[in-house]
Amino acid sequence: MSAAAEGLRNRNQRLPPEVNRILFVRNLPYKITAEEMYDIFGKYGPVRQIRLGNGADTRGKAFVVYEDIFDAKNACDHLSGFNVQNRYLVVLYYQASKAFAVVDRAQKRAEIDEMKAKYGVDSEKHDEKKKPE
Repeated sequence: MSAAAEGLRNRNQRLPPEVNRILFVRNLPYKITAEEMYDIFGKYGPVRQIRLGNGADTRGKAFVVYEDIFDAKNACDHLSGFNVQNRYLVVLYYQASKAFAVVDRAQKRAEIDEMKAKYGVDSEKHDEKKKPE
């Protein structure tokens, strides 16, 4: 089968709902450069953007954005577990709903704490009052 026919066949398949153009990569070596990332991920199709984490909590992580969803799927399938500088990559599809859920929980917790302070509610004292003796 020719490469064009193979590509056309792949375009007609249905993809799972979690598949998208953005890959989340973990367990990267801290010293990896953007050029090395483009070399690794560019083999699977045109890359629109790579964002490497540089903060204390984001080091060793990156986002890779592909032009095409099928290229992203191919890269995720082939590069998950790939050895780079004696580290095995963890490549996942970026899921915005999960990423924002953590932020939402922290924001809700802050709102609850603010309301407790505003109305003078202390949950430990409140629980003691409810207990029958």
